Amino acid sequence: MSDSGRQRQIVELLRDRPFASVRELQERLGVSAATVRRDIDRIDEAGEARKVYGGISALDGASHAGVAYARPYDENRDLAVEAKRQIAAIAATMVRDGDAVIVHGGSTCFHLGVKLAERNIRLYTNSMPLAAYLSDHGHCSLTVAGGELHREPGIIHSLTQATPFYASKFFLGAQGLNQEGVLESHPLLVRSIVDLSLCADQIVVLADSRKLSIHARNVALPLSRIGTLITDDGLSDADARMLEDAGVMLRIASTSGAVP
Repeated sequence: MSDSGRQRQIVELLRDRPFASVRELQERLGVSAATVRRDIDRIDEAGEARKVYGGISALDGASHAGVAYARPYDENRDLAVEAKRQIAAIAATMVRDGDAVIVHGGSTCFHLGVKLAERNIRLYTNSMPLAAYLSDHGHCSLTVAGGELHREPGIIHSLTQATPFYASKFFLGAQGLNQEGVLESHPLLVRSIVDLSLCADQIVVLADSRKLSIHARNVALPLSRIGTLITDDGLSDADARMLEDAGVMLRIASTSGAVP
């Protein structure tokens, strides 16, 4: 296959999905990683898609049937970083010294875990990136989930072992959010969210406003289970009304200045 033919095939693939990894493209196209990376460079230079860590992404704003689709963790962690930090800063104010909290996997929850590292709290997480960070930084009491490591989406989970922890608050992110509730594409994330939601008094969702336009296949939790949503000031009035009508308390992080 010619260079231009491979590159057209990659661009066509991204019409149906938001991301393709170098390894996946190697297998699909039957070429070396170096060849895939050269193709990605050419596509990026032509403005037809975006080169990202580990692969290639559909352009921001690309959608199918008018709905943006959820991106994998490795790419999502580099999007809306300032909004995630501000959201995490507000979430940290909801934690008091002596609290026991559960912090789920995901990029916004990682920022929260970093802010809680030096606090006098008990923290339980199933996030491998966060557990690795907290093992080297901070002084909070850390409990790590037992089970198998699932590198994508970066969590530790057991299908048989009960969670040996109870918390005042369960902080979690979301791939998407709509009138049905918290949305996730990965079945394992759905299972872990459901299991951990039974181990806390209050559920707090951390999700930047982009997540209200993202579709994912599965409802992990209905809106009726969510106590508080912390998001940024890009939230539309219509989405704010929908969430408040469902009984969700909103806390809004400013992305243009200090957190209120």
